[in-house]
Amino acid sequence: MARKEFIKLLEANLFILDRLSDRLKKDPSVLSGYPRQQLSILVRLHIGGPAKLKDIAHREMVTTPNLCAAFRKLERDGLVLRKIDENDRRNTWYSVTQAGEKIAVQAMDTMRSMIERLFSKLSRSDEEGLTKALKNINEILTKVELANA
Repeated sequence: MARKEFIKLLEANLFILDRLSDRLKKDPSVLSGYPRQQLSILVRLHIGGPAKLKDIAHREMVTTPNLCAAFRKLERDGLVLRKIDENDRRNTWYSVTQAGEKIAVQAMDTMRSMIERLFSKLSRSDEEGLTKALKNINEILTKVELANA
């Protein structure tokens, strides 16, 4: 019974987080004139390091051909570097440049500000409770991730 309750709560929280994420996406804040998908790519490369196009497409939930146009623009603007894998020439690795890192950091700061506004009406007690719960969730999810690596 506890497992079913856990799954239902996790599912409900994922849906709530998805709706909150949608609200953040609708925020009128504009950053550097780049679409959210391109900013997301820059942030992911900044945080996660170099990645293959197919892996990024999988994470962004788009087809590789659709992502190619975004990467061409980012590369043309000097925000990402493309490098063909010398061990397997079928693979291309993308990484963020210093200019791309600067925009990624700005995007992350903007997102943090948006999150802060979203939760600004939370009571001190609710904020403390949510912070404690999120720390616990983070620790447990890190264990799950490591166990399934």
